[in-house]
Amino acid sequence: MNYRRIDFSKKFVKQFKKLGLRHQENFYLKLELWKINSHDKSLRDHALKGKFIGYRSIDIEPDLRALYYAKDDVIVIFALIGTHNQLYG
Repeated sequence: MNYRRIDFSKKFVKQFKKLGLRHQENFYLKLELWKINSHDKSLRDHALKGKFIGYRSIDIEPDLRALYYAKDDVIVIFALIGTHNQLYG
């Protein structure tokens, strides 16, 4: 994916700040990988269904996901981050 800009929703920023430093660092590592190759198998990038239709999810850690969506193929907005249970309840 070649997006010109990546933004973060206010909710994402709030959730991100609550994560421990190790989790934050892992997010940045996965974000860099995603920028280079969003199809890397370790990301498990996939489209979501149900109430999150239109969103995609990437794995940051075994039980930490970041949800994003594309807007006009130029901007990616990371909207939510949390454990599987926190996000999908």
